[in-house]
Amino acid sequence: MAGVTKVLLVDDDALVRAGLTMMLDAFDDIDVVGAATDGTEVAAAVNTHRPDVVLMDIRMPGLDGLSATESLRRRPDAPQVIVLTTFDTDEHVLRALRAGAGGFLLKHTPPREIADAVRRVAAGEPMMSPEVLRKMIGMVSGADPGRDRARAALARLSPGETDVARLIAEGRTNQEIATELLMSTATVKAYVSRIFTKLTLTNRVQIALLVHDAR
Repeated sequence: MAGVTKVLLVDDDALVRAGLTMMLDAFDDIDVVGAATDGTEVAAAVNTHRPDVVLMDIRMPGLDGLSATESLRRRPDAPQVIVLTTFDTDEHVLRALRAGAGGFLLKHTPPREIADAVRRVAAGEPMMSPEVLRKMIGMVSGADPGRDRARAALARLSPGETDVARLIAEGRTNQEIATELLMSTATVKAYVSRIFTKLTLTNRVQIALLVHDAR
């Protein structure tokens, strides 16, 4: 069916998988095409089901979700990844985001918000609410040995690209960036693509993290 986002679930808890399947299949434009119970099963499941988005638990026996995300996102045909987390105990979520995950969700997120996150990430926009972004900033604040590297990387951007990167780090959508900078959304998308190329990044979350590392 055209316009349907295919989702692969990766979680070792059968009840969580069943609940997410029931919730997401209630939306006509989302189809749960398969599930895996451990990070070691992810590559084969992706090859079989060709999902657009993977909902990835962090804490699993065998290969954890962080390592699975890093491995998956190195693939040239990698699907988008949303990390499932309890957040207050998962400081290592930063590792998954730096590896290229498109965002993360709390496991108690309401169904409609989970569905919206799947749609946004599938479209190339991260699931990064302002509240979550503030927590992320707090987690990366303070002394950071990568600050000089991050500043050097951002120095390669043009003034316009820098403005776009700054607003991405604030969690703004393309439309919101276009409105603030008096650009068309097509121009914003072109800037974002150039930022990806210049900084060798794969998604907007990585841009946001780099901007915060540089502060």
